[in-house]
Amino acid sequence: MNRLSGNVTLITGGGKGIGYGLAEAFAEEGSNLVITGRTESRLLEAKSKLEQKYGVEVLPIVADGANEEAIKMVVAKTIEKFGKLNTLVNNAQVSKSGLPLVEHTKEDFDLAIYSGLYAAFFYMRECFPYLRESKGSVINFASGAGLFGKLGQASYAAAKEGIRGMSRVAAAEWGPDGVRVNVICPLAMTESLQQWRDNYPELYNKTIQGIPLGHFADPKNDIGRVCVFLASDDAEYVTGETITLQGGSGLRP
Repeated sequence: MNRLSGNVTLITGGGKGIGYGLAEAFAEEGSNLVITGRTESRLLEAKSKLEQKYGVEVLPIVADGANEEAIKMVVAKTIEKFGKLNTLVNNAQVSKSGLPLVEHTKEDFDLAIYSGLYAAFFYMRECFPYLRESKGSVINFASGAGLFGKLGQASYAAAKEGIRGMSRVAAAEWGPDGVRVNVICPLAMTESLQQWRDNYPELYNKTIQGIPLGHFADPKNDIGRVCVFLASDDAEYVTGETITLQGGSGLRP
């Protein structure tokens, strides 16, 4: 249970939902954490819970992933606090889900691209020198919205497919430096997904019907455990891959 003891993992959106589940999975394996988000109170609550339960150090930082200077600040504070970085997990994303393509405005599209694609780009670029030192790992989050063309997910899918393309290039460019880059396409039951289910019941029903096991993945035990595996030495041969976790894969690497 200590595969990542002494490591430092940066998780964007780590204060709630999938991000908090990821934080729990990494903390359980002994990794110290940097968690970012836009709501300080939520981050501080997550810090308290994680430190008390798992005995790791957690650095919460309020930051908007669309702000380039904010990302530079996050990375600088990470290195100032811990002196290293082993894993970057680009989890956070905002979008106008459920909105048909023809009803999107440029502002709607910008919301998804800046909070997703640009944020992943900024974090990857700023973290790379430290990941190269640690022979570390990047785990980016994409989505079945792009893989399968989900209705009402135009801007979200565009951002996520952009992240997948960028990740493949980074895996090729950074492989010689010992830095691995992989992508996970998750679908987990979170508070946000529950709201989406309530707001768009028809889309929810179509989505659940397309999942072979008929249920959503668990943020910690399904998605988190796969992320831990990808960040560990056990996956030192894995890079440039897209892993789809659409409904309780049952994987426990």
